Amino acid sequence: MLSTACWTASPVFAQEPSPPKAWSGCASCHSLKPGENKAGPSLHGVVGRQAGSLEGFNFSPAMRDSGITWDDASLDAFLTNPRKHIPGNRMFFGGVSSEAQRKELIGFLKAHN
Repeated sequence: MLSTACWTASPVFAQEPSPPKAWSGCASCHSLKPGENKAGPSLHGVVGRQAGSLEGFNFSPAMRDSGITWDDASLDAFLTNPRKHIPGNRMFFGGVSSEAQRKELIGFLKAHN
């Protein structure tokens, strides 16, 4: 006698994207969890947000007054050289020199919006 198996489809869950190599330079000061600020603000939802506007974090006047809304171009310029892009900001990070790594990092941040 043959038996028949009943198969059910299991749900497919979206997987968390793997962090790019450049994220290790960010993760010590930034979280991707909403509302979880560290030495730097949470980067959850950063794309489309006005710089220096996240409630609950004490931004430098330079960041608050920059007038920047984070998009691909502004993130790329900032990640290239944070001190040059927004002079007077308090971020102690020299930047990401690799264009490919910056693009990966921006895509990763967009996945956490």
